[in-house]
Amino acid sequence: MTELEARLDAILRASPTMMRVLTLARDLDLPDWLIVSGAVYQRVWNHLTGRDIDYGVRDYDLVYFDGADTSYEAEDIPIKRAAALFPPPLDALVEVRNQARVHLWFEDHFGEPYAPLSSSAEALTRFVCPAFGVGVALRSDDSLRIEAPFGLEDVFAMRLRPNPNRPLARGWAKTTGSAQARWPEVRIEEPA
Repeated sequence: MTELEARLDAILRASPTMMRVLTLARDLDLPDWLIVSGAVYQRVWNHLTGRDIDYGVRDYDLVYFDGADTSYEAEDIPIKRAAALFPPPLDALVEVRNQARVHLWFEDHFGEPYAPLSSSAEALTRFVCPAFGVGVALRSDDSLRIEAPFGLEDVFAMRLRPNPNRPLARGWAKTTGSAQARWPEVRIEEPA
């Protein structure tokens, strides 16, 4: 584990809410699952800025990868299982999505093409900013699996820059502006 991974691990473990979400997500036993994006990096920002550890966390994106059946009906089964497992208010905050299906709806929803994925971790390489591309899962031995294909430097530097692996996201200004409105300390590197 790198120094930044160890710091992330300690920060996440300091949030009882995050640990509850991770424990219940593990209990769902979904294939190749991760809690991704804001629920992870926003807690780092809160730690760095002295805010409450759960400040600004609006939801928990629980992603998994199951290419065996990419129908909505198959995805709806884990969605309903999660809704039954997570207690209020978490039941309304946990959003379950099969990453094997994203290419089926992404372009219609976001106006950008999206090639099929091969894993949940690969999805992180396509997020709007490298800082957003981080995910964690709680293993059976209670250790954290950390996926951060861009590393954790941008997260800990509170730096938002365009993802070098994709064209500038159509919602770049809205997404980065929303983050900076909640965390004014965030530094945005505008595209060249």
